[in-house]
This record gives sequence, C-alpha cells and structure tokens, in this order.
Amino acid sequence: QVQLVESGGGLVRAGGSLNLSCAASGRISSSYFMGWFRQAPGKEREFVTSISWNIGVTSYADSVKGRFTISRDNAKNTVYLQMNNLPPEDPAVYYCAARLGIVSMKTKDYDIDCWGKGTRVTVSS
Repeated sequence: QVQLVESGGGLVRAGGSLNLSCAASGRISSSYFMGWFRQAPGKEREFVTSISWNIGVTSYADSVKGRFTISRDNAKNTVYLQMNNLPPEDPAVYYCAARLGIVSMKTKDYDIDCWGKGTRVTVSS
C-alpha cells in the first residue's frame, strides 16, 4: 500500500505562490491517479486537481484552473502542486490522495485508496 507524506504548506500573502509536495513511500503503479483535495473549517473536502501517473493527464477544479499546476516526478515518486495568485481565504488543509483508477471532481472520499495526513495552507490579508 502506498504511503503519502505532504509538505510545503504554510503562510503565504494574498497574490503569492506556494508549492506543495507529496512523496510516496514506494513505487506507484502506472494505473494510479494522484490528486490533491482541500478542506476548510466547516466545509466538505473538495477536489482540487489530479494527474495520471503513466502519461500525466491532468484535471482541475474550475476554481483553480489557470492558477494551479499539478505535476509529478515518476523517478522520485513525488507529485507537486504549484499554487499561484492565491486569494485571501480561510485556511485549508491540502490532502494528497492516490487511487487505482481515475481521480476527478466526481471522486468521493471513500473511493480514494490512500490519503496523506495533509498540510495546512493559510493565505493572509
């Protein structure tokens, strides 16, 4: 089973950028999709973006499209989330996720095979 560890969260000013990383403990099968979800206090966890491990097909939530970029380094078993032009908003925990199948805005929490513990992102101003 894949183990996921996120890093890179923290405090950033509105309009700024932040890059998150998600490191997997072992080799990720080519059939996996990797994704990022986020959850703010009092709100449901929501899909942010995903990428297929084999050929790197990406999907983005409408709210982040054009500002966020997901990428992966297969040799390092690591997926990244580059977040640009962050608006001021409530803090949110960003979770890395893995699934043996498609990850998209339709994916439910119970469909995910493995979750990271999350990394907190706070945008000031």
